[in-house]
Amino acid sequence: MNVVFVEPAFPPTQRHFVRALADVGATVIGVGERSVDELDDELKSWMRHYHQVPTVVDVGVMTDAVRWIQDKVWVDRLEATIEAHTLAAAQVRENCTIPGTSVRTAWLCRDKPSMKEALRAAGVPTAASAAVETAADVHGFVDAVGFPIILKPRTGAGALDTIRVDDRAALDEALGRFGGQGVESIAVEEFVEGHEGFYDTVSVDGRVAVDFVSHYYPNVLEAMRTRWISPQFIATNRVDSAPDYQELRELGARVNAALGIGTTATHMEWFFGPKGLRFSEIGCRPPGVGAWDLYSAGNDLDLYREWANVIVHGDVATRPSRQFATGIVSLRPDRDGQISGYFGVDEVQARSGEWVIDAHLPSPGTPTQPVEAGYWANAWVRMRHPDYDVLRGMLDDVGRTVHVYAS
Repeated sequence: MNVVFVEPAFPPTQRHFVRALADVGATVIGVGERSVDELDDELKSWMRHYHQVPTVVDVGVMTDAVRWIQDKVWVDRLEATIEAHTLAAAQVRENCTIPGTSVRTAWLCRDKPSMKEALRAAGVPTAASAAVETAADVHGFVDAVGFPIILKPRTGAGALDTIRVDDRAALDEALGRFGGQGVESIAVEEFVEGHEGFYDTVSVDGRVAVDFVSHYYPNVLEAMRTRWISPQFIATNRVDSAPDYQELRELGARVNAALGIGTTATHMEWFFGPKGLRFSEIGCRPPGVGAWDLYSAGNDLDLYREWANVIVHGDVATRPSRQFATGIVSLRPDRDGQISGYFGVDEVQARSGEWVIDAHLPSPGTPTQPVEAGYWANAWVRMRHPDYDVLRGMLDDVGRTVHVYAS
C-alpha cells in the first residue's frame, strides 16, 4: 500500500505515525513544509519519497502535490493526524479520488455548531449551541438558554481561546476580545456542568476496533486558566470491567454513525453531571499531548502501530491488556520568566519512583511557557499503576510535592 502522510516532521510525535506505517509494510510518501535537509536520517529512512510544499493547508497546493505523486505511483491512502490539516486533507482526497475521511465528516468534526446540530438531529445528547456572527445573536442565545455560556472559535482545538461567561459584563468583554481578533463567526454553547473526560478510538469502517477512556482533573477550562493547579489526566484500565463505561461506548458508536466516521482515529470529549452523560465535541484525528504514549505504556501495545495496521490491513493486531492505568501531571512554574529550580523531586522519586514512566523537567534557564499552553508546556511527570485510584493518589502527591520555580 502506498500512503501519503501529511507533515511527517512536526510536531515531533508525527514521526511515530510514519515509523508505524513503514513497520507494517506501507510505502510512505511524506508531504510537508520543511525542506528534506531539515529531516533526520531516521525519519527519511521510513519514507520512500518526501515532497516539500509551501503549505499543507492550501487545498490547491496539496492537490497539485498529490496529483504529481499519482503520476508516479498509485496512492491508496492520504492520512493527516493534526486537527488543522484534516479538512484540507479530506478535500484533497475528494479531488484526487482517494478513499478516507470525507469532506462532510471532516467539516462536521471541525465546525462545532454544525457538528452539534447534526448530532442533536440524530438524538445524541449535547449542549445547546449556535454559530453566531453578531453580538445581538449572542445576546439572543443567552435570552433563550441563560448563563453561564461558553464562547469558542468554530474550528479550534483544545481549550485555546475558549471562554466561560457568567454575566452580561463578562459577555461584552469577551465579545470585544473576539472582535479585536477580527473573528467573523464564533460558536456559543450552553455551559454543561459535570466531570469531563475523553473517549479515544481507532475505528474501521465506523466500527470501533480499539478504545480508551481518560478523565480530566480538574476540567480543561479550569486547568488551562489557573496557575496554582497541577492538572492531570488519567487513562483508566477499567474500561472493560466497569459497567458504567458501556454507556460511553454506546454514545461513541452513535456519534460515529451520525458523523460518518469511517477508518480513522478519533478524539471525543464528554461530560457527566446532573443532566447525565453529554457529548462535548470530537476530532477526526488522534489526541494530542502524548495520550497515545500513555495508552501504549498501560496496555502492552504500540498504538501507533495498531493505527497503521488499521490503515494498511483493516484491523488491529493487538488488543489492549488493560494492565495499567496511566496518567500525566503538569507542573507549572510559580511565575513566567525562566526556570530557576525545583523542589521535591527527590522526595517523590523515593516514594513512587518505580511507577514513573518518564518525566520532563526543563533545565534552569529555560524560558517558561504560559499556563494556557497546555499539559506539555513546562514540566510534567507520567506514571502508571495497576490500580487507578492508587495512581490518582500518586499523581496528586507529585502535584503537591514538586514545585517549579522561575525568575
